[in-house]
Amino acid sequence: MAASTPGDPLSEVKFLTVAEVATAMRVSKMTVYRLVHAGELPAVRVGRSFRVTEEAVNEYLRKSYFQAG
Repeated sequence: MAASTPGDPLSEVKFLTVAEVATAMRVSKMTVYRLVHAGELPAVRVGRSFRVTEEAVNEYLRKSYFQAG
């Protein structure tokens, strides 16, 4: 597998752990796991754990934003 180079878009991606996503969204880790398993929050499996891109979290929150009133 080739290493990413500075111009490579993957070198700019920031991956978050499930715990970091839960903290950022102020929900439990189980809620994040449910979102991942339901396909609502895209994630990459690394070994036995999941990693979620920061952009995926931001996109999920943008789509889920509810304006009251």
